[in-house]
Amino acid sequence: MTRKQRQVLLRIIVSAVFLIAAVLIDKSGKLEILSSVFYLTAYFIIGYDIIMKAASSLRHRRFIDENFLMSIASVGAVVLGEFFEGVAVMLFYQVGELFQSCAVAKSRKSIAALMNIRPDKARVIINGEEQTVSPEKVAVDDVILVGPGEKIPLDGVVLSGEACIDASPLTGESVPVSVKEGSEVAAGCICTDSLIKIRVTKSFAQSSVSKILELVENSMASKSKSERFITKFARYYTPIVVIAAILLAAVPQLFISAGRMEWVRRALIFLVISCPCALVISVPLSFFGGIGSASRRGILVKGSNYLEALAKCDTVVFDKTGTLTKGSFTVTGVYPEKMDERILVAVCAAAEQHSNHPIAKTVVAASGDDYKRFRVSNLREVSGKGSIAVVEKWEVAVGNAALMEEVGVSCTVSNGADTVVHIAVNGEYEGYITVADTIKENAEKAVLSLKEAEIENIVMLTGDKQEVAERVASALHIEKAYHELLPADKVEILEGIISSSEGKVIFAGDGINDAPVLTRADVGIAMGALGSDAAIEAADVVIADDDINKIPLAIKIARKTCDIATQNIVFALGIKALFLLLGAFGATGMAGAVFADVGVAIIAILNSMRTLKYKN
Repeated sequence: MTRKQRQVLLRIIVSAVFLIAAVLIDKSGKLEILSSVFYLTAYFIIGYDIIMKAASSLRHRRFIDENFLMSIASVGAVVLGEFFEGVAVMLFYQVGELFQSCAVAKSRKSIAALMNIRPDKARVIINGEEQTVSPEKVAVDDVILVGPGEKIPLDGVVLSGEACIDASPLTGESVPVSVKEGSEVAAGCICTDSLIKIRVTKSFAQSSVSKILELVENSMASKSKSERFITKFARYYTPIVVIAAILLAAVPQLFISAGRMEWVRRALIFLVISCPCALVISVPLSFFGGIGSASRRGILVKGSNYLEALAKCDTVVFDKTGTLTKGSFTVTGVYPEKMDERILVAVCAAAEQHSNHPIAKTVVAASGDDYKRFRVSNLREVSGKGSIAVVEKWEVAVGNAALMEEVGVSCTVSNGADTVVHIAVNGEYEGYITVADTIKENAEKAVLSLKEAEIENIVMLTGDKQEVAERVASALHIEKAYHELLPADKVEILEGIISSSEGKVIFAGDGINDAPVLTRADVGIAMGALGSDAAIEAADVVIADDDINKIPLAIKIARKTCDIATQNIVFALGIKALFLLLGAFGATGMAGAVFADVGVAIIAILNSMRTLKYKN
């Protein structure tokens, strides 16, 4: 408990003691003045802050809120001589507020645990000496040391040493990962067993941990439709019930001369029942808990509106390379026309050396250092097709068949399922290199999980040729696969899918060249994209690691969250409608009113907290 929560609890206990003492004195039939003093003491101990808030709202002309309703109802009960009811209303209201505060604190723990990944120091080597500084002061290319049990303060590459890295604070993945010289490591992970030396590759502001913290801090800024409905509903609902209470107290007295105080009492009960706190508290708490539950599993949702959209999706569109497949290609064959095989690979690698595409990186890796002997100039990438460059004195075009067609070179078309990289030199076809990608081990399980979750349409988009697309789609039981697509084609096809879909459409990509499609989808999911600024900016949901199974998990968490929020809305409105009618007809007293307000709020809060306990 926080200090403030302990203070409220103490006030509740002291007020309850005075209330019990007042009731006991009342039953004795003696010392009525003392009992009244005890009642009033109990009331002011437990209710003075609510009255002060109501007075402040009045000064700022925002008087139609729950503090105003509780103050008017309880003060009215005291004025009418119903001391016990007046104190009980305020006492149980404060119990409900304390319960709400504890529930919110528990929900925040899942977020707070993630926020603890922020490193507070870095051991940097400056002029051969070790110094401890703030991570913000470490520059790119500085060398830092990380020992056993320490958080990695910045993204970098291991220079020396071998260690196991616990990435669970970032990704939710509990299995440690081994790193050695040349391995990339992310800020926020924990070095578990050995000392490693790291060269920093990104400033703290651009590091993985900073991106996660920014996402989490902003995750509640975008509200869901349910939350916006509750906000709008409360804006109109509260003034309406206040007017209804005034009419209930005044109108019957125009026609019935007897029992005037009874109608005032009913109006006060009506006000207590009408407090919308069960809705105002429980619905945002449901989404907060859902976002926290997802965050603990390495699923970072940018706002509750996206959580709601996830729950309503009926179509998932996958990019192939890097999402369904590993994106780590291997060269399976080199087929030169005239040029020596080794030179063909080196020339191809020289033209592709600055590309971030996985296929280009594979060819560069396959050439070893051979490509470095060539001077390269005028290098440019042709989006979705390949690269064109001047290698030594040769005009080199490297890419798919569409690029060959663009430069006016006829090429050999392979009928195999491997991806083909064609090479043209000085306008003549020089051969091709085949590379193959492998399907991720858990991709089939993820697709089957989506089908079990009643996702009606699963689609794959790829720039690869038809044979490759059909091979991957068949292995993963995906019915629809579009092939040989440029980035603009992917956007066009996605728009067609969205227009024909009854529910929401998810697009999941690895963040490389996927930003336009991620932005266009109802929900864009970036896979393992902590290193991609464009992907994090464009995506609505970021999966911190590369686990594709977290997509169906995110959908299930979202559905549970929205189901709980809907349950709270229906339950709270139903109970309040019933008790408002009972209160208007005098069929319930202050005890019923307290249940309809505080009791319903507590039940709704308990229900909301189930979002934190999601089990797959």
